[in-house]
Amino acid sequence: MTTPIATLPLRAIAQRTRTHARQLAVLSTAEKNQAIEAIAQALEISAPDILAANAADCEVAAAEGIPKPLQARLKLDETKLKSAIAGVRNVGKLDDPVGKIQIHRELDEGLILKRISCPLGVLGVIFEARPDALIQITSLAIKSGNGVILKGGKEAARSCDALVRAIHAGLKETAVDPAVVQLLTTREETLELLKLDESVDLIIPRGSNSFVRFVQENTRIPVLGHADGICHLYVDAAADLQKATDITVDAKTQYPAACNAIETLLVHEAIAPAFLPLVATALQKRDVELRGDQASVKILNIAAATDADWSTEYSDLILAIKVVDSLDTAIDHINTYGSRHTEAIVTEDPAVADTYLSQVDAANVFHNCSTRFADGFRYGFGAEVGISTQKMPPRGPVGLEGLITYKYQLQGNAHIAATYTGEQAKPFTHRDL
Repeated sequence: MTTPIATLPLRAIAQRTRTHARQLAVLSTAEKNQAIEAIAQALEISAPDILAANAADCEVAAAEGIPKPLQARLKLDETKLKSAIAGVRNVGKLDDPVGKIQIHRELDEGLILKRISCPLGVLGVIFEARPDALIQITSLAIKSGNGVILKGGKEAARSCDALVRAIHAGLKETAVDPAVVQLLTTREETLELLKLDESVDLIIPRGSNSFVRFVQENTRIPVLGHADGICHLYVDAAADLQKATDITVDAKTQYPAACNAIETLLVHEAIAPAFLPLVATALQKRDVELRGDQASVKILNIAAATDADWSTEYSDLILAIKVVDSLDTAIDHINTYGSRHTEAIVTEDPAVADTYLSQVDAANVFHNCSTRFADGFRYGFGAEVGISTQKMPPRGPVGLEGLITYKYQLQGNAHIAATYTGEQAKPFTHRDL
């Protein structure tokens, strides 16, 4: 009799997930897409149970005084769930990234090299709140042929359990074994998961900067993610003030708990007297608390900002404002205090925009639009596993391409390396096919 997976130690669960991930890796595109559609349908059927479980989580979180930004990320209402399910189906429509021939080259007659894309293997995903992230990551993992071990925060325990139950129910009638998706529930399992470098190929943390840094500092497994989301909007001297107001309000208030919401507004001194009263009125109507530097305080009746404000990710309806004397000063401030996540400029001067986009060091740089567009779904990736601010790829919103690696396959016919060395060495043809 097989031991139920729920009673196995984590190391055994990880190894079993890896075994089933190898089987998933060779499934056809049609089989994977069928599984993804089955997940979408199962989530729709289970929606009442999922929403009830999330409501219970939210009630407990509010009673325990969990910070409001975390409560906002935790909430999974009907609209958010429908959007997540739509994201699952969008993943099903994407090209299969597995088995793509990236290089096809003849090294010599009969000696053929191919570089072929393949899954990473097993993903370990650890997230605070964010039950919708579980849905996105699971669909991306299956489409890319990877197993996934999920660990949600205790504040989302009921939501995650309801979601994984629905996902397993959907997968039962497909070619994808439900064992490729596993859910952990305790803090102790988090620490143990970070030690499983022989079974887990990539760790993806989703949560606060302190949480992500903890993960990065306590594992030998590669980590994909970002610790901070300190994003800026720079309003240039050549900005259209109404455009700038609309973009500022959206970038701060559309979803203030998001990592791509702005935390600092930089304004050129030439337009500050006209723009700041206009944007302050619009922001304060939406209950945004404003904090300003000395120049801003002279124009607006707001609290003075401190040095700490420039390096703080509020994830709330709080915005720091700084008046700058030039584009260079704005870029220097961003490259000093920014987290390399998402930065935007509002200007009607194309040359200024080009300078900003090329010199600001961030994964996402925008012109005349809200920072809230930094998102895998909005980029057409179907969904995202997270946003990476590292310099090496993948960078920015990470979809399927971040869950794929490649291997080199070489096919010969009794070829030996000695033929191509020494004084009588035969030359390679190195001909792309």
